[in-house]
Amino acid sequence: SSLLFSIPAVKGVEFGDGFSLSSMCGSKANDPFCIQDGNILTETNRNGGILGGITTGMPILFRCAFKPTPSISKEQKSVNFREKEEVLLQITGRHDPCIVRRAVPVVEAAAALTILDILLSSDKRWDLQ
Repeated sequence: SSLLFSIPAVKGVEFGDGFSLSSMCGSKANDPFCIQDGNILTETNRNGGILGGITTGMPILFRCAFKPTPSISKEQKSVNFREKEEVLLQITGRHDPCIVRRAVPVVEAAAALTILDILLSSDKRWDLQ
């Protein structure tokens, strides 16, 4: 998640059911392991495919929370640092890029780079076919 947090405006990252897991009982938050068609899987994927920083073999599911663009045309409180006084500030025009249209490909690229980094740093050979 560290690379995801390096994306400007990202304020939160959660895997699977994320923060809602904290209000669940352990019996509901657990992803019980099972064998299905000879493969070890989990019956649920509430933890988003990650347990203790290690993949469970299930799909990795995560979400990022982005803060809204702060430069808006609505009058806002601020501070004049030189005069050390409170002021009202009104921005004209747009100075911050809107991340909404760019968010998905940027997050996908960060996730892909992270996975590639793991593959390249591993001593094991990976069959990527």
